[in-house]
Amino acid sequence: MPPQATPTAVPPPTPTAPHQRGLVARLRRYFLTGIVVAAPSLLTLYIVWSTITWIDGLVGPLLPEIYLPEHYLPLKVPGIGLVVVVVGFTVIGWLAAGLAGRSLVKLGEAIVARMPVVRGLYSALKQVFETLFTHSSNSFRQVVLVEYPRPGAWTIGFVTGATSGEVKRRIAATGELVNVYVPTTPNPTSGFLLFVPQQDLIYLDMAVEDGLKMLVSIGLVTPAEG
Repeated sequence: MPPQATPTAVPPPTPTAPHQRGLVARLRRYFLTGIVVAAPSLLTLYIVWSTITWIDGLVGPLLPEIYLPEHYLPLKVPGIGLVVVVVGFTVIGWLAAGLAGRSLVKLGEAIVARMPVVRGLYSALKQVFETLFTHSSNSFRQVVLVEYPRPGAWTIGFVTGATSGEVKRRIAATGELVNVYVPTTPNPTSGFLLFVPQQDLIYLDMAVEDGLKMLVSIGLVTPAEG
């Protein structure tokens, strides 16, 4: 009979030294801290740079070459399109504030009002921009808690104004109604418009910016009480 092979002893696993585990934990903590510190700045710079580049790509081809900085410099200067847009809107606002400008705007709106499809789109967009950018508007200035999507479950909403028109007339029995925009998380650009009795809302002291931060961060960023 052939001789049997002697089984080879398997060495026991080498335990990880405590200082090695501590080094790995510190490196992991440093890495996560670096993400928290650098990621917001890098993403902000990327969004700003992308926006400027996009505007330059739209406005740049419309400008004569003689007005472009690269016509005089050996390199391309970003931001010329953004400057043109800002100056252009400022000039339009200055002209519209005068008597001639207001008359011209009214004439243009009268022409648009005669177009069946365009007038609806123009009216909706005008109301949205007036709500967002008019200083006299109180919309998007208050953060509230509203029971949604069921009683006992609460979510953050933003008051956009008092309910009026046919909606108020149809449900006037419920008392004073408030338009509340409830954004989705973490994308606040989509959401739901609710008509809620004012007594069913809890008004918060936090700023709109803090409410948006809380929504976008899915509750990870909670504003401190003032």
